[in-house]
Amino acid sequence: MSVLIADSGSTKTDWVLLNGSQVVKEVKTIGFNPYFQTQEAIVAELNKNLRPHLESYLQSIDQVHYYGTGCSTAENCQLIQKSIGGGLGLQNANVWHDLLAAARALCKREWGIACILGTGSNSCLYNGQDVLENVPSTGYLWSDYGGGSQIGKYFIRDYFEDRLPAGLKAAFEAEGYNREEILNNVYKKPVPGRYLASVSLFVSKHKTHSYVIGLLTECFDSFFIQQIGKYTNSHNYKIHTVGSIGFYYRDLISEVAKKHGYEMGNVIQSPIEGLINYHSH
Repeated sequence: MSVLIADSGSTKTDWVLLNGSQVVKEVKTIGFNPYFQTQEAIVAELNKNLRPHLESYLQSIDQVHYYGTGCSTAENCQLIQKSIGGGLGLQNANVWHDLLAAARALCKREWGIACILGTGSNSCLYNGQDVLENVPSTGYLWSDYGGGSQIGKYFIRDYFEDRLPAGLKAAFEAEGYNREEILNNVYKKPVPGRYLASVSLFVSKHKTHSYVIGLLTECFDSFFIQQIGKYTNSHNYKIHTVGSIGFYYRDLISEVAKKHGYEMGNVIQSPIEGLINYHSH
């Protein structure tokens, strides 16, 4: 029996084909978010960049488990199901919110607060089986506290308001960033949250700069205040994170967590390994 697993964030999707506990195929595509992409666009991407890798295996796939950002409503889950049907010819895919992927990968069957800190951010209180509480993430425009899009947005805010140190501003502009370039990407091009998060990659190159440490601390403070602190008895649980931001800034996040009275638990870059273990037979 073959199982196809997908872990999709706003930036990339990891696809893994399992036969029992054996990994048969691993493929990466762009990320999908049903709030921003149409069924037609997702089908086109699957046909172009996933189906050619799986063509000879499609008849043997018995189950599809797709975990994705934005899959928090029945309508969005149905859009993904139809896209997988249209792009791969696989019907009745199980579509789950990416929070469940994070919880299963991070906490296994234990209680904990599972967090996603990547392009965006989200979190949940998990009891080892189900998500009990979720402080809703409202995306790059209003929240994504601690995520790459918030880091990029705050850095751009300071760039526009001329609050960047001179050397950092010069380095930023030397990489092709300027007012018109930024505004064009945010207001005229698709998936602006992904663009904002891409700016955080520049920020990461200067992570030892005192200004950058202050900016990152501001973002991570807001994450613990606006997200973690709102869970019932939140200080009773370890804080686990998955995602590139949580992984690369784990030392600073641990310091911020301690300041707010929390203890960090597991920190992993991607949930896919945990999902492989979970779905292996």
